[in-house]
Amino acid sequence: MWLKPNRALSRRDLRRLIGGLAALALTTAGLGAWQGNVFAPLFALVESSAVAFALGVAWRAGDRSERITLDESSLEVQSLPGRRRARFQAYWVRVEWRDGNGRGRLLLTSHGRELEIGAFLAEEERAELSRKLKVLLDDIRRQPRR
Repeated sequence: MWLKPNRALSRRDLRRLIGGLAALALTTAGLGAWQGNVFAPLFALVESSAVAFALGVAWRAGDRSERITLDESSLEVQSLPGRRRARFQAYWVRVEWRDGNGRGRLLLTSHGRELEIGAFLAEEERAELSRKLKVLLDDIRRQPRR
């Protein structure tokens, strides 16, 4: 499974949005300067830069993803863009749902270790992922061990 957050805008759309917002802010600042507020254009440039930076950071956060690989013997979670990997024995890993800080957390636990997965997903998506993983792990547990 490949878990990725929902992203509403492409890079091109993000640039268009930032350009449109900057144009609106600078037009409004131009009108303000025409009426005597000489600091309005400077403020609009600072504001437009800050908004563009914040939107860029938020958009780049959408690059996070997790790849979950499950076979007869192991369940592996790889976090991207980092290189963090966690491997659990498929027979012993448990999928747990814990409420905390106003939101549900989806955890994989085994042998005293736990790993939160899908933190960037919506609550309903994490619940669906929990159900899918439980079904897949139950299927593996029902197979005769070699």
